[in-house]
Amino acid sequence: MIVLENTSYNVALAQPYTASLADQYAVATNYQDVGTPSLPNYLAMTAGTTFGIHDDGYHVLPATGIGTQLTGAGVSWKAYFEGFTGDCFNSPYPYALKHNPFAYFGGQCPANVVPMSQLGADLSGNTPQLSWITPGLCNDGHDCGAGAADRWLSQVVPQITASQAWQQNGVLLITWDESGAGSQVALLAVAPSMKGAITTPMNHYSLLATIEDLLGVSRLALAQQASSISKQITGGSTTSTAAG
Repeated sequence: MIVLENTSYNVALAQPYTASLADQYAVATNYQDVGTPSLPNYLAMTAGTTFGIHDDGYHVLPATGIGTQLTGAGVSWKAYFEGFTGDCFNSPYPYALKHNPFAYFGGQCPANVVPMSQLGADLSGNTPQLSWITPGLCNDGHDCGAGAADRWLSQVVPQITASQAWQQNGVLLITWDESGAGSQVALLAVAPSMKGAITTPMNHYSLLATIEDLLGVSRLALAQQASSISKQITGGSTTSTAAG
């Protein structure tokens, strides 16, 4: 799972590498964020609720979320953050606490949160069942624009698709936290069997539902009522014709 920043659907799909992924694999064409600013969207993706938060400030939230859920179910996971130096609350730029929802649940910094530098070794060896990947404030597009995020994807995605974990029934999901213009953002489903336009109305709760369905755990909060693309991923087909 890769989460990028502040880019509308049209702008994301205008970037050359992102467009090539959409052409080769699958893209959701009716996918929405849940509002602004960043933090509520990240909470929606990981807990199925925004907890009524409408800012990027730090809030100690109940010890819930998909990380806690997966740990309890014995499902391996790691969250990789660029710029993270071992402290969720005081790591330097380009790391951003507001883009690390795992630090909000229970007010703790889970041991599963690690520096981005660990990703390469984990892809070559014991890859977690969920790998959550968040680049820093430049490479995610927040400070340096959609082109910078696209270039970063062009370097990182091939490492993932070359891994045994991806090639043996893995899936890479890529989305953007919010549009910055309207509410439509892109969701890419990068898997060997996925190709086409996914037209089902979805949002960040759908993303959480999809991840939970794929990993075999129950859905949290508003993810319970959300549309999921887990069956398309495991069944190897999208909901409409191939993207052109």
